[in-house]
Amino acid sequence: MKAAAFDYVRPASVAEACALLAADPDAKIMAGGQSLGPMLNLRLARPTRLIDITRIPELGRVEESADAVTFGAVVTHAAIEDRRVADPTGGFMAHVARGIAYRAVRSRGTIGGSLAHADPAADWVSTLTALGAEILITKPDGVQRRVAAEDFVRGALSSALEDGEIVDGVRIPRFSAAARFGFEKICRKTGEFAEAMGVAVHDPERGVCRIVAGATAGRPIVIEASRGAGARLLDRFADAAAVRDMLTEAGLAGDDFKMRLAVAAVGRAVAEVRR
Repeated sequence: MKAAAFDYVRPASVAEACALLAADPDAKIMAGGQSLGPMLNLRLARPTRLIDITRIPELGRVEESADAVTFGAVVTHAAIEDRRVADPTGGFMAHVARGIAYRAVRSRGTIGGSLAHADPAADWVSTLTALGAEILITKPDGVQRRVAAEDFVRGALSSALEDGEIVDGVRIPRFSAAARFGFEKICRKTGEFAEAMGVAVHDPERGVCRIVAGATAGRPIVIEASRGAGARLLDRFADAAAVRDMLTEAGLAGDDFKMRLAVAAVGRAVAEVRR
């Protein structure tokens, strides 16, 4: 099928994009188009107007500070994979990006678009939650607000974005050289969205230990250790029965098969950290 008719506009600034979006409740933002494009062709999405933000200079920015790196919303998966941009995780984000879909998708798809689409099975949703990232959102009046990654996706294709708002960027804290990371996703075949996902991060120097179960029916499940207790939490996840109990207690729901996949994905991610 082909998309229903729509108007196409390419704003030159974030302010202009927000104004266009606020003026038309049936408009859609387009970045890489790797999720929206198929939905348009299947007519699952029928916007009256497409607002192409890929040429807005500030959305392609990469800003570095002593404690964080901020990616503009239209930084592509491929740019992260190829390490053409700074990586505050010392290579872990590049590793995650390398496993997203296929190279053609990664060359067009963007980190902000992946988040705004709000598919719980998307790699960045769980990964950025585990990293303690913040999503930068610009409102129609130009004011920017921040939302913790774990609070951004609220359900399948449902996010914290309000009318007229766009994802402006993502702020990711820097991790120490001692940090360890684990990432595991279970797919029916390479390139597909995950059936289950596990992400584990332990940075003893920063006192961070966070374990995430992703590809759920809704928001990621987060289990976090108190400062200094990271090693003990990781040890508890060495046992599959304990993993199942902790995920259930944290709110993960689903049939036995889905739970088994989640336990396997999380267990493998933690095992990578504990090596």
